[in-house]
Amino acid sequence: MKFTALATTLLFASTSAFTPSPVGPTTSNIARPSAATEKAASTSDATTTQDPLLIRAARGEKTERTPVWMMRQAGRHIKEYRELCKKYPTFRERSEIPEVAVEVSLQPWRNYKTDGCILFSDILTPLPGMGVEFDITEKIGPVVEPMRDWDSIKKMHLIDPSAAAPFTGEVLRTLREEVGPETAVLGFVGCPYTLATYLVEGQTSKEYLEIKKMMFSEPKLLHAILQNLADSIAEYALYQIESGAQLIQIFDSWAGHLSARDYDTFAAPYQKIILDKVKEKYPDVPTVVYIKHSGALIERMAGTGVDVVSLDWTVDMAEGRARIANGRKAAGIEGPGGVQGNLDPAILFGSHETIKERAEEILKKAGPTGHVMNLGHGIEAATSEENAACFIETVRNYRHE
Repeated sequence: MKFTALATTLLFASTSAFTPSPVGPTTSNIARPSAATEKAASTSDATTTQDPLLIRAARGEKTERTPVWMMRQAGRHIKEYRELCKKYPTFRERSEIPEVAVEVSLQPWRNYKTDGCILFSDILTPLPGMGVEFDITEKIGPVVEPMRDWDSIKKMHLIDPSAAAPFTGEVLRTLREEVGPETAVLGFVGCPYTLATYLVEGQTSKEYLEIKKMMFSEPKLLHAILQNLADSIAEYALYQIESGAQLIQIFDSWAGHLSARDYDTFAAPYQKIILDKVKEKYPDVPTVVYIKHSGALIERMAGTGVDVVSLDWTVDMAEGRARIANGRKAAGIEGPGGVQGNLDPAILFGSHETIKERAEEILKKAGPTGHVMNLGHGIEAATSEENAACFIETVRNYRHE
């Protein structure tokens, strides 16, 4: 049974607020491919390869066009999601009740025809399975009891993902059934340093002073926390792949606050633990790394051996591609590597003409291979669905000469 029917039966007393249009908001001035063209293209794709367009692009294979999705594509900018929040008011309900998480994950895919459908979840989701409880409030965000001494980390243990987060596996398996062979199902995890910022700070921070105090006054304690996190997050990433994820994106969002030396000491080695374990067991599954404000770290990110570096919007795409290639070469890694991104999310508040012009500029600079189009950070909650659709359709319609 398809989930659209399941959602109607189990979740919603009134379906009108949750029934998306087939291709998203109506935008009269955007050229859309005809249904016949799309059907023919998808049929052709299915006969030539079993792997979705996005996966082939992430591997650096030649593709018929550049794939596209958006970080945070499932969530508050979509009206259906905001309506759903009235029935399921907490983030953990929406992300841990499988039927709800599947519905939220599918909304942007149904509305925009994105080439990737990402699991609706949070980087903190596996923490309870490691002995660390958390909550997410609408105003403050994630809240964790701070861990700042050796006694506090004694409660940490290796995760058993199937016991700690069975809903994650169920959601991924359902998504694989729902989206079909043309769309990639994407999993993701938080990296140890970024997760450690929440564990040590206790919540989101602007300056990250507590973790930096630990970094410089008791580095062995911080390394112990990071190692615990790396071991469990690697297991959680493998569990996602085994449940149906065809690509894993690792988020080290707050590592951009580190100096190059501290990144090399406290972030990159623990990213690499996760990446190496994924590649050891599933060498054909592409990996992506994203760090916000990472302009100073691009070569180092590429040097971890990740398949794709996701650039934020502060980096010129052509320069970013060159720096990724240089970083891989310096680390002795073959090939130029892939790139993801990197439209400034704020551009989606502009006119359709501006969105189209800026998106096509990035596509031209990235070139025809090894590029997954995305935003340079998550889509903003106030973004109109019409403008999000304009971005996706611009990329879907673009062809390299």
